[in-house]
Amino acid sequence: MGWIILLIFALAAVFSGVAISYIAGAAAVLAFVLTDHSAYLGILPQRIFSQIDVFTFLAMPLFILAGEAMTKGGVTRVLIDLAMLGVGRLKGGLGYVNIASSVFLAGISGSAVADAAATTNTLVPAMVEKGYKADFAAALTAASCVIGPIIPPSIVFIFYGALMNVSVAALFAGGIVPGLLMALFLFAYNFWIARRENHPGGTGESLPPVLPTLLRALPALLIPVTIVAGIVFGVVTPTEAAAIAVAITLVLVFFYALLNRHGPRRALIDTARLTSESVERTAMLTGSIFMILFAAAVFGYLMGILRVPDQIASLVQSAGLTSTSYFLLASGIMFAAGMVMDVSMALVLLVPVLIPAAIAGGADPVHVGVVSCLNLTLGLISPPFGGCLMVISSASGVNYLRLSLAILPFLLVQIALLVLLILVPDLTLALPRALGLIR
Repeated sequence: MGWIILLIFALAAVFSGVAISYIAGAAAVLAFVLTDHSAYLGILPQRIFSQIDVFTFLAMPLFILAGEAMTKGGVTRVLIDLAMLGVGRLKGGLGYVNIASSVFLAGISGSAVADAAATTNTLVPAMVEKGYKADFAAALTAASCVIGPIIPPSIVFIFYGALMNVSVAALFAGGIVPGLLMALFLFAYNFWIARRENHPGGTGESLPPVLPTLLRALPALLIPVTIVAGIVFGVVTPTEAAAIAVAITLVLVFFYALLNRHGPRRALIDTARLTSESVERTAMLTGSIFMILFAAAVFGYLMGILRVPDQIASLVQSAGLTSTSYFLLASGIMFAAGMVMDVSMALVLLVPVLIPAAIAGGADPVHVGVVSCLNLTLGLISPPFGGCLMVISSASGVNYLRLSLAILPFLLVQIALLVLLILVPDLTLALPRALGLIR
């Protein structure tokens, strides 16, 4: 009866428009009362602060700040030009450009929603103008932006590493191959669609000038290479790398302002303005993330008291499930939750409950972490409440229902990759092992 009351409360709060972090926190506190564990509420403040007192969490707002500043500073246009230079003349070239741009942007922002917002206004109108269907262009943009949180530096990997005490460097290395494989799978699908629908492209396409494009793009590409190499090879911690990323980003924003033929004084003013806007946006995003962490700390404490992870592990053992078969089942649950929940909320609520049993059964923590993050990130493009779908629908003017239908073939391609990664752990683990980050 108590859980029915809790469910009714949560649904009522959702439909009344209350923020999900407040709903989760209030529901967790109510659950303490309904399960006769209200005596533990007195030490909740201590539990909450111990949960978030993790140095690695400091990297999140710094990487968010670097990504915001780079996006506002014009790097998106530079990287799209670079992608156009590389694959723009192929048949269906703008589709390849869309995917390649997300690969480049993944090394800058580490956020799917940020990539979606950055590329939609530029690429979708350009694709429609060339003769692509609007819903296809918007759906491809949504599908490719999921690459952002998988190729490092990745905010969701930092979140997972701090939450589950897994090496962030190993997670970063483990995300490179899956992220590139996702781009390859989307390239293959775009290749097939381009020939079936006779999409434009070929030698007649105009390309941006080679040398200026390369010179403008090279400094931006050096940021992810420098940061990821520093973390993976143990030169800097993720937090130190994030601080370096912010410093380099501000220098680059000033550099791009100078390239746009602004004088030094005007470039400095523009850099200060963009930095101020980026700091304001970062503060809002960071506040929302830590509100979710507060709520998750309450919920996680209750799950520990009720010994839910131990009960799941015992159930798995008694059912005779292998680590792979259980992980497939847990991935299905996470995918379903990701369709209706925020990625961060789903991560902190489900991972500590579902994943320990998979690791106890022999699954590698890095493999499980990379695949779980990819799984939950797919929720951003999964109907009915995909966050990226909402952003792209609003920015492109494509009806949300049409976009939800158009994304389904892309989603099937990405689910196929997800299953492949679960069944073949070496696709994720080969690079971390080669670098000596895991055994």
